[in-house]
This record gives sequence, structure tokens and C-alpha cells, in this order.
Amino acid sequence: MKYLKLERDGIPCWGVLEGEAVRTLSAPPFDGLHYDGGCIPFSECRLLAPCEATKIVCVGKNYRDHALELGDAAPDHPILFLKGRNTINRPDGDIHAPAFVGRLDYEGELAFVISRRAKEIKPEDYAGYILGYTCLNDVTARDIQQLDEQWSRAKCMDGFAPMGPVLTDEVEPEGLDIVTRLNGNVVQRGNTSDFLTRLPELLAFITASMTLEPGDVVTTGTPAGIGPMQAGDTVEVEITGIGVLRNRVI
Repeated sequence: MKYLKLERDGIPCWGVLEGEAVRTLSAPPFDGLHYDGGCIPFSECRLLAPCEATKIVCVGKNYRDHALELGDAAPDHPILFLKGRNTINRPDGDIHAPAFVGRLDYEGELAFVISRRAKEIKPEDYAGYILGYTCLNDVTARDIQQLDEQWSRAKCMDGFAPMGPVLTDEVEPEGLDIVTRLNGNVVQRGNTSDFLTRLPELLAFITASMTLEPGDVVTTGTPAGIGPMQAGDTVEVEITGIGVLRNRVI
């Protein structure tokens, strides 16, 4: 199933992509599919981020090569931080940083959306809590991160979490290729088989500390190759079987 969220007559709604058409839903798909009889050509859809997040839970340094490029040792447990709802940005949405930001970085990642309330789950049960997988760019004001010596302000500026274009349960999360391109040039290339903490253990670790609600997002870390973006650049995050998340920096 390929889910997406779109704007219809100025109002957000969910839909299911079937070929080149989107069958619209009367409610988010967390409690099953409730079709409302609408059908829209995919080419005419204005897509929104496919989530209903109260929070985005992010994992830092989940690839050894990324930890090394930051000059750090690979952590022995997941390093978590949060992004707020204000960071959510749609596919094809513009990325804009305040004027005081000196370096704005891309970080291409695999993310997933929670399907039902999750608290203290067991690793073997993790798949029953995931609605689907999508692409996410964990946009980061790198100079602010270094200045503050912590991540909140640098990661939580408005629009700093573009995600999409679709949310799909038709991929297996182990062994997915992740490619980030800047103006058409490959700048990151990784594979989810290189996670330091795999998804079953990751979801169990997160839910031991906090409850995840339907629609919340977990994003799983970025491979090596992070770097700066400038106004006028186009950044793309492509993941096998999901599609291409494309955003312009203004």
C-alpha cells in the first residue's frame, strides 16, 4: 500500500495511490481504510508530508561512517533528539533558514510513521506499529549546532523536516539504498543494512522512554557525506521503492 497526504480544496486529506490515481480517504489510515469515493489524478495532487506527528523522534549517529566524519566514536546506544511539528515540510516545499544561519546542511534519511500507540514494545513486535516508510531530510543549521553545543535550535527551525513523497509498507527496511543529490550530483550514498541499531531494537529503545502516538515520525539517521546547501540549490533524497523527496533552498 502506498499512502499519501494531500491538500484538497484547501483541506488536508489522506489517500491511497493506485497506479496514476489517488483514492481519497475520509480519515487518516491508522484505523483501517475508509474511502470517501473521491479519486484524483496523482499528477494534480499537491502533496503534504505523510504524517500526523505530535513529534519527530530522530536518531543521531546511527551510521558508523557518519559518526566518524563528525569526529566522534560510534555510540554504544541510540542517541535521540526531537524535532517539533513546526519543522514538518511537504514534498517540493521550500527550505529556508533565518539570515543568521551560516551553514545549512542536508541529511538524507529513512523515516517511518507510527500506526498505533506504542509504549514499551518488544523488538519482535515492532512491525505491527509501523504504517509505512518514507524519505526525510533532517535539515540542520550546522554552525548553530556547533555554537550551541547541543542540537535543539539547529534542528528545529521552521520547515527543517521535509518528508515524502509517499508512505509505503511495500518495502523491507533492511537493505534499502539511500542516495542524496545536490543539484543532481550524488553527495550521500548509504544502505540501511549499515544501521548501528536496527529498527526492532530502535523502536523498543524509544518506546521504553516515551509513548509514540499514531502519526508520529521516527527518522533513523544519516550516512556519511553531509554537507552545505545554498540558496538556489535543489536537494533530493531517494530511497529504493519509496521515491524521491525533492526540495529547493531559498
